[in-house]
Amino acid sequence: MRSWSSPSVPELPGTGPVPRIHDTASQGLANAVGHEEGRVGVYVCGITPYDATHMGHAATYVAFDTLQRAWRDAGFEVRYVQNVTDVDDPLIERADATGVEWRELAEEQTNLFRWDMESLGVLPPDEFIAVTEVIDEVAAAVDTLLETGFAYRVAAPNAVEDGATDVYFDVQRAGEQTPWTLGEESNYDLPTMLSLFAERGGDPDREGKRDPLDPLLWLSAREGEPAWDTTVGRGRPGWHIECAVIALQHLDDVTVQGGGSDLIFPHHEMSAGHASALTGQDFACLYSHAGMVAYEGEKMSKSLGNLVLVSKLRAKGIDPRAIRLALLANHYRSDWEWTADTLSTAEERLQRWLPLAGVVGAGAGAGAGAGAGTGEPVSAADLRDRVREHLANDLDAPAALAAIDDWVDGNPGATSPEAVAVIHALLGVDLTADPDARPPHHHS
Repeated sequence: MRSWSSPSVPELPGTGPVPRIHDTASQGLANAVGHEEGRVGVYVCGITPYDATHMGHAATYVAFDTLQRAWRDAGFEVRYVQNVTDVDDPLIERADATGVEWRELAEEQTNLFRWDMESLGVLPPDEFIAVTEVIDEVAAAVDTLLETGFAYRVAAPNAVEDGATDVYFDVQRAGEQTPWTLGEESNYDLPTMLSLFAERGGDPDREGKRDPLDPLLWLSAREGEPAWDTTVGRGRPGWHIECAVIALQHLDDVTVQGGGSDLIFPHHEMSAGHASALTGQDFACLYSHAGMVAYEGEKMSKSLGNLVLVSKLRAKGIDPRAIRLALLANHYRSDWEWTADTLSTAEERLQRWLPLAGVVGAGAGAGAGAGAGTGEPVSAADLRDRVREHLANDLDAPAALAAIDDWVDGNPGATSPEAVAVIHALLGVDLTADPDARPPHHHS
């Protein structure tokens, strides 16, 4: 599946430090490095394509975009893989509720997501994989888990075919016979895991399971739901196995498994277990998670309907650079709330920074000389070093923004191509861009 167009990234003098990020599994900061020197791989769980793209989504993808930029600036070769869960219960339910065919809804929302990511200057993944593209590969993995005893079948009386079975992962056996153990990634206790499993798509009370926390690997065909004929049987994949298969297929080394903090359990925990059972090895070096974004006192979510969408802000004429700055103003691991002040503060910051590129005032044009400031160009080597240090310290973008604010205040009216390049390369905000330019909204 095609990704989206990549923004330009200026090359800065020298190299930045190796980024250190918080690892959910070890509960501490660690160097974000893989097993092969100079190369890193990151897998970030993608959207289930409906109601794209809200600020919770955007905050997550901007966070891991910032990690990519810090890695590249430190001289690493980066390979980035992301999925799209284009067949899943929530998508099917939304399609049924709106009378839109599920494939059509998925395609429409994935296109909108691409447009939003391009607008925000997010570097595209090297591989952008829809789950429907890897049905046979997932089925083959489920077959392997059945053959090796890490999976088992459970009678499915609600299935279309008589005698059909669903397939589940055996967490106890995996914990005994692989490097993975249940809870090692999340650090949650059993009551917490059981509660979250029930809340987030699990079925702890399913009759016939060996353990309440055993997750679904393969769902046999149900009436009116999408299904594929495979070696496992007619049906569709479970949630966690999809990401494990895609990551293993496209990354030799999973340096970082990333996503929102709501994916810590069960999704990332179980994906790691599946991958470990398939390979006999640990899945990822580090597990990194972005915080949740609230709106009007509640977590921003599709189920609550309290979504602030990138596309709707853009339709109102909001500069996407201001949206990105609003997201960067909050530390990626923190839970925070989107408000009108969040955006207005970011818009004010953007206006204060624009003179660095010779741009004065909203809509004044782009490029050096378009309403140029009166100050002399000032070296930004010290600013470059400070921003690099802040981003290497657990992607501390708020501290980087504050450093730029201080530098701008200390050099009033100055233009600085060096500072513009730092802001563009490391924070993904191009001060020379035309705010009225819009990437094409793809429809195919």
